[in-house]
Amino acid sequence: MPRKARIRIWGTDNKQVDDLAGEIVDIARKLGIKVSGPIRLPRKRLLVTVRRAPSGQGYHTYDHWEMRVYKRLIDIDADERALR
Repeated sequence: MPRKARIRIWGTDNKQVDDLAGEIVDIARKLGIKVSGPIRLPRKRLLVTVRRAPSGQGYHTYDHWEMRVYKRLIDIDADERALR
């Protein structure tokens, strides 16, 4: 059974994550290595709600900050040439 290498890619910009995954897949295919992926994993949404007024006086207004983390997974055969 051939050994596999699992590459996990994550970032906050969807386009950059897809471009990097595409480059890795292209390099592996040029070397003739079997590739599985890129597999899209669920997006993680980080949400932070903070109060605008620091003293607690006045209107109850809030700011909402959001960061999305995109993840991809690539499985390739563990070949010495491909992993360098």
